[in-house]
Amino acid sequence: MAIMFKYPNLFAPLQVGNVLFRNRIFASATGHLDLRKDNTLSDDALFYYERKAIGGAAQVCVGECNVDPVRGSRGGLTIDMSDFNSLHYLTRLADYVSRHGSVTSAELSHAGRYANSMPGVTNPIYGPSDCEVEGRVCQAMSEQTIEETIEAFAKGALFAKMCGFGMVTIHGGHGWLLQQFFSPYYNKRTDRWGGSVENRARLAVEVCDAIHKKCGSGFPVEVRISATEFEDGYDVEEGIAYAKQLEGHADIIHVSVGVHGTLMGDSWLKFSPTMFVEDGVNVKYAAEIKKHVKTTPIVAIGSLTDPAMMEEIIASGQADFVALARGLLSDPDLPNKARDGRDDEIRKCIRCMSCWSGLMQGHIYCALNPETSRERESKFQLPRAEKKTVLVAGGGIGGMQAGLTAAKCGHKVILCEKSDHLGGGISCEEKVPFKKHVHEYIELQERLISRAPIDLRLNTEVTVEFAKSLRPDVIIAAVGARPAVPKIKGIDGANVMAAADAYSNAEKVGQKAVILGAGLVGTELAIYLALLGRDVEIIEMLGQMNAEGNRTQGMVINGQLKEHGIKLNFNTKVVEITHNGVVCEGADGEKFFAADTIIYATGQKSLTDEAIALGQCAPSFHMIGDCLRPKNIITAVRTADTVAKDIGRY
Repeated sequence: MAIMFKYPNLFAPLQVGNVLFRNRIFASATGHLDLRKDNTLSDDALFYYERKAIGGAAQVCVGECNVDPVRGSRGGLTIDMSDFNSLHYLTRLADYVSRHGSVTSAELSHAGRYANSMPGVTNPIYGPSDCEVEGRVCQAMSEQTIEETIEAFAKGALFAKMCGFGMVTIHGGHGWLLQQFFSPYYNKRTDRWGGSVENRARLAVEVCDAIHKKCGSGFPVEVRISATEFEDGYDVEEGIAYAKQLEGHADIIHVSVGVHGTLMGDSWLKFSPTMFVEDGVNVKYAAEIKKHVKTTPIVAIGSLTDPAMMEEIIASGQADFVALARGLLSDPDLPNKARDGRDDEIRKCIRCMSCWSGLMQGHIYCALNPETSRERESKFQLPRAEKKTVLVAGGGIGGMQAGLTAAKCGHKVILCEKSDHLGGGISCEEKVPFKKHVHEYIELQERLISRAPIDLRLNTEVTVEFAKSLRPDVIIAAVGARPAVPKIKGIDGANVMAAADAYSNAEKVGQKAVILGAGLVGTELAIYLALLGRDVEIIEMLGQMNAEGNRTQGMVINGQLKEHGIKLNFNTKVVEITHNGVVCEGADGEKFFAADTIIYATGQKSLTDEAIALGQCAPSFHMIGDCLRPKNIITAVRTADTVAKDIGRY
């Protein structure tokens, strides 16, 4: 068995907002110039990003997504809500990456004064101040243009979220627009957008706030900054000040250095270091900022290829994450090899600049990795999987599919479920008439598992001790989630039930029921109870129903709620639950909702800690389904199938 736990800090999962990163290695933003005429990704580009997810990176970032397509950078993607082609290809990209367990991020950028700087382009360009750039006039952005730009970033982030991206990365460094505003070299303004550190950082701060307003506070916003512009620009003290302004607004601060453009002719070589400098040359800047930014995770980048060095960066507190760009071009499997203890198999980047030279010619290659930009060829010529012993912890939707797929691929599978039946949390809905086919699906999976070479163990909880005793090569944690209990006075009352209990024991629900939460669970439960003759009302603190990404089902549910006369009360916050109802606050003040039974359907709490504990019990470890983040059947099934297919092939 391979050496385990050599790098415990590097492979410790970390939660930021609503997102759990499976380790501390990010695939830093890189563009791909193999685009279609409409600026959408080709299939080759999709496979290029997917390959990094297969290799084990916690986050895969898609570079140069222009929030203003007219004034974007050359070779950048269009990220436009009105463009169906963008929606189609970005949704495919998010799926290709996320189903392997990585978080997909879109690098939202605006080139500012360097926008579309190729010959023959006549569109006006904007920056913080009036200037001339390479023979073109750059106009100072008006207050209206600034506000429109902030809105463009926010809309771009919302579009990325709609496409299935787990977060966004705002390009606030390397000389693009946000850095232009922060840099005194570029910014000569005397209004609220110039002068002081606070004013110069205002654009970046307001972009973060606008994104959170549109996408929710749990949707992570990473901001890439340049800690210093070196000799002719601002120094690291200014970079620290920039980061401190972002603290509390950005969820992650990614610390790079340098600047594109005319400030310094070779400054870009600083953020893409050559072979003539030491490994990790720019980590010291992240470490310096980390000393002054206490609550926001910091990402270090800059010629990192050695897992031992990365482990030390995390363990010593110099940064919370490390990001690799060229390192994952050279060997996309670096994270998996490091976790498995196969350090001597890592193909380390030699910093020969072949990738950069290729980009300048319109395509990206790696001198050492023959698969780079040829991922599609390799994808359909996978080697036969090396047989492994796979322990699947949890027999819900994801766990069942993972077990079946792994067995089909020839692995020895042990599937454990702590209860006396398969199906997981969704089993509580077996009596619901409109969920008949869901129950039939669970029965089908049970039959297939009984016929497959799977060692099924019911009434068996996978503890750390139990997992270690089996000595598996791979653990797939699919331990699920439990109902999130809201912190409301009276929530422990005898007249209060969780949604799962109401589904299982509908006969215990009184004639008048109030459901807290207008997600799919709460609204579908309301319809079920109405079919049983109950009088049902729903209370939701937000302004709309949460269809959890399934907009069509949301429309169907909305129609059913109207048909059954179920009232929804939006923008209504529950203050207290009493023996005979619910006290709430709304736009019109306090209101009381009489009820015999109050049911909370306020989401699920992932059993993340229980899953993470199993991560040190096998050389290879994966988390799928609700224990990673509560989602839906499609996410659980596709991720389980993909993760199981990856086993023993890379």
